Amino acid sequence: MESRRSLSTWSSRQIWRAGLRLAGAGLLAATGAIHLDLYLTGYRSIPTIGPLFLLQMSAVFAVAAAVLATGNRLIAAAGAALALATLGAYVRSVWVGLFGFREIRSTAGIVAGVVEVAAFAALAILAASPGVPGRQAGHAASGSRLLARLQAGMPGAGLAVASIAAAALVVFGISVARAGGPPPAPASNRAVLKTATIGGVRVLTNARGFTLYWFAPDTPTRSNCTGVCAGYWPPVTGTARAGPGIPGKLGTIERSDGTAQVTYNEHPLYTYVGDTAPGQAFGNLRNLNGGLWHEMTVADLATARCPCP
Repeated sequence: MESRRSLSTWSSRQIWRAGLRLAGAGLLAATGAIHLDLYLTGYRSIPTIGPLFLLQMSAVFAVAAAVLATGNRLIAAAGAALALATLGAYVRSVWVGLFGFREIRSTAGIVAGVVEVAAFAALAILAASPGVPGRQAGHAASGSRLLARLQAGMPGAGLAVASIAAAALVVFGISVARAGGPPPAPASNRAVLKTATIGGVRVLTNARGFTLYWFAPDTPTRSNCTGVCAGYWPPVTGTARAGPGIPGKLGTIERSDGTAQVTYNEHPLYTYVGDTAPGQAFGNLRNLNGGLWHEMTVADLATARCPCP
């Protein structure tokens, strides 16, 4: 009778740990997949942040594979810590910025945050939950009291993990609510357009020296970069005047939110959040947010027209 009870306990614990192992590894790998997609669609061009995304992806895929292959408690604990650290980096980038980059609210970011909390919970419980009785006895027989105690599980671990996960969700929710794109410039703003030479090409810049871009899907009267897109490619809003020696025609269009966006030779103008200092043009020829982005060169100013039907 006792042996049957032990066998039943062993079987239920084995199934429980196998489920946690699969869930934790899968959720951790999912966070890596989301970050891989973000990296390929724009983050790779952001200084420091791009390499950090590569490091994070390499780490989560490696740890997820190790958890799935071994079910080791220490590896599971490392995965839980990694998931929580990734969420912490996002929260920091929303509140104060990270290496000069300020995150904005996006669907991918929200999904990644929720998955990271779930991955933490599954892996932390896996690391702290009781092992199977047979293994526990084996550790005790070998004279390792510490391993036997760990194998028996940590009392109150479930409540502790649930509390941390709940607190993380609350902080994450507040951060998401606080995040957003850059505030639109007031209608009275009057920007001065200048030029700079970047990579041997003379490009149009704003008054601070940041490269200006045009978006292939736009038309002379409409911007097709709104919502999340406008968070990564802030439109030049208000009115503008060209500095000395800049040919072409200035104008404005009305965006979907009612603000005025500056155009030059029928191209609505934008900056790019990946450019963190004057003299950069990381957004040039990026195929992001539904179309190709181009730096606005002086040649464009004189001859280009929106390539629309």
